[in-house]
Amino acid sequence: MALAGVPASAHDGVHAPLAHWASLRGHAIALDDGTTTLSFAQLHQAVTLGAQALHQAHAPATVFVNDAVSTLHQVVDFLAIVSSGRCAAVSDPDWPTPTRAQVQDHFSREAWHSVPPQPMSPFYIGFTSGSTGLPKGFQRHHRSWTESFQVCVDTFGAAAQTPVLAPGRVSHSLFLFGMLLGLWTGAGVVVQDRFSAARALDTLRLGRTPCLVAVPSQLVMMLELAARRALAPLHEVALILISGARWMRERTPELKALFPKAQVVEFYGASETSFIAWMNADEAAPAQAVGRPFHGVELDIRQALEASSAPAAGLIYVRSPMLFMDYVGGASDATAALRDGDWLSVRDMGYIDDQGYLCLVGRENRMLVTQGKNLFPEEVEAVLCRTGLIGQASVHGVPDPVRGQQVVAIVHPATHSDAEPSPSALALAQACRAQLEAYKVPKRFFSCDPWPLTPSGKTDHPALGRLLTQFIHPPPSPSTPCLQPLR
Repeated sequence: MALAGVPASAHDGVHAPLAHWASLRGHAIALDDGTTTLSFAQLHQAVTLGAQALHQAHAPATVFVNDAVSTLHQVVDFLAIVSSGRCAAVSDPDWPTPTRAQVQDHFSREAWHSVPPQPMSPFYIGFTSGSTGLPKGFQRHHRSWTESFQVCVDTFGAAAQTPVLAPGRVSHSLFLFGMLLGLWTGAGVVVQDRFSAARALDTLRLGRTPCLVAVPSQLVMMLELAARRALAPLHEVALILISGARWMRERTPELKALFPKAQVVEFYGASETSFIAWMNADEAAPAQAVGRPFHGVELDIRQALEASSAPAAGLIYVRSPMLFMDYVGGASDATAALRDGDWLSVRDMGYIDDQGYLCLVGRENRMLVTQGKNLFPEEVEAVLCRTGLIGQASVHGVPDPVRGQQVVAIVHPATHSDAEPSPSALALAQACRAQLEAYKVPKRFFSCDPWPLTPSGKTDHPALGRLLTQFIHPPPSPSTPCLQPLR
């Protein structure tokens, strides 16, 4: 059941409504991981005690959340740090020890004399992959996320003020956002230490969490499990928010059949921008469309590319009250966001179509030039993945004396039986020719297993590019056994 509304003080900080909800509905469940539950009164008490402990320990201005404890206790730890007026840094538990040490060395360990947090005070440092291989820290102030919470409620209505299932890690900003949204609205949140499609479906069927925040891979696992078990439709879900990667729109009818009463929303954003655009999932929507801007978000397409296959494609700049503050240490690598006054670009490229949809063509630093034409690997990767013959794809350009760059695809086998053969290069090329212009069709295909992923679970394209470079320069490197040419 949706709540009447958040208190006026909610915009003072992401943690600000906790005292209000502890007083108004103290016995209501705030956090639940299937093993431990905390009411709003218990959560508020734990957060208050945690903040006092930080003061007494003369903790520094930035404190890392303890990622060795359960997800539920990480959320408590996060809120205690924030409530103390400090900034909570969220590391990835999978970081190697040297990486963890390098990242933490950027932060002062000197005692900090805390002051009460203000709307523009930094409260959160998350990390994304940098081009150097070292995670890049981004810093947010309270207002940037409280504005995001309010926009979410204003856009999606009562369903956005119901209990949330956020079945991912605190280190993934999408799931952290979902967790804090459920606490900010006073509805509560259910979390998982490790994603389980079965547990997620059970939780949703019980009607405990009408709002689901998920990445596409999680939804696919739920769809496949529901199909294997011939599960009946789940009428208890009212809102599904999808982000983190492109949703496979051809599976939208399956998703709507499983959750017939849910508004299924795809939204586009970034760690540095929060919400940018959204649309209701529609299998008939243009492939590159990501939606129309959220309220309060302005878009500006710059540096148009005359040779691009997409008309007036250029760098997407965003202006909104939800933008991040800065990078820790002033990161300025090839993946860092670009600033121009109040405007910011995360280096995605796109255009606005005739229907007013923002359409993405790809990342600036991944664009290839082949046969004198611009090609964005993301378009080819999407076509390859829609074939159902593979599970993942990564498209690259290698030097070619005639074309400038030759288009090459690295693919990961689909999750079929080991007895099923890998798709042939010919089958994949034919599938591409049926949907793409000739110059976009990869000329060579490789398979790779295991598939490299970034700490956030996305395909590690630079790592695959390095494997490809090692392989194509004769003699083939003996250090790349996971990369094999497809015949």
